[in-house]
Amino acid sequence: MKLDRRIIFMIVALAVVVPLLFPLGLPVAVTDETRAVYERLERLEQGSVVMLSFDHEASSLPEVRPLAEAILNHCFRRNIRVVGLALFAEGAAVGYDILHDLAARHDKQYGHDYAYLGYRPQYTAAILGMGESIREVFPTDYDDTPYDDIPLLREIRNYGDIGLVVSVADGSLPTYWVEYAQARYGQEIIAALTAVMVTAYAPYVDAGQISGVLGGLKGAAEYEILLGRHAAGKRGMDAQSLAHLSIAVMIVIGNVVAFGLRRKNETTEAGGHSS
Repeated sequence: MKLDRRIIFMIVALAVVVPLLFPLGLPVAVTDETRAVYERLERLEQGSVVMLSFDHEASSLPEVRPLAEAILNHCFRRNIRVVGLALFAEGAAVGYDILHDLAARHDKQYGHDYAYLGYRPQYTAAILGMGESIREVFPTDYDDTPYDDIPLLREIRNYGDIGLVVSVADGSLPTYWVEYAQARYGQEIIAALTAVMVTAYAPYVDAGQISGVLGGLKGAAEYEILLGRHAAGKRGMDAQSLAHLSIAVMIVIGNVVAFGLRRKNETTEAGGHSS
């Protein structure tokens, strides 16, 4: 028995596409790590400023975008103001689109409820420089509007005016935030990471250098549950779970069929020898 591999590809494709179009609502347990991030943002006073840095490449967008959207939904729902920026060039345009999209959904006004600084190279110098003066590092925003012409930014001089920094990352940039913003200026940091990076930052959480870690699609789905939303994270987890299940079922079926064929061949060979 031989199954055309195209049928296998089609089964996996359907397992991914169907839950994205028709969410299944599969249960997801909320971990203590995700709850800690949620509760930290809950403790921020309304009107506080969160700096959200898009520290990732475009290739990781399917995983990091739900994380960024979950954090932004929480901030805007609680009337927490957001200043966005990017320390990776590829994250600059992505962050701009995500921030404006989420702000529009919550009827937030640019320059008052949120602002986007854009991208600066040499992230070590950028992180250190913002500890002294954010305006010196970003004299204009992403659209080249002067820093002092934006009401929200006029209130912000340095990290002393930032309640929390959230690094949405697929690599090692949260480490630089810890070394140059947290260690030197006492800035509180939260990391929203791709799933493979989560364990690397557990020691930073244990040491109190990072206040919390939100990890991967599962972390985004858990956060959406706490927010009472069903968005990209939950849909992604439905698709991922069903795809894994379909692959596991096909592996089991394949092994059962292979075992049956081997037994049949052994029986046939035994009958041939006896004759």
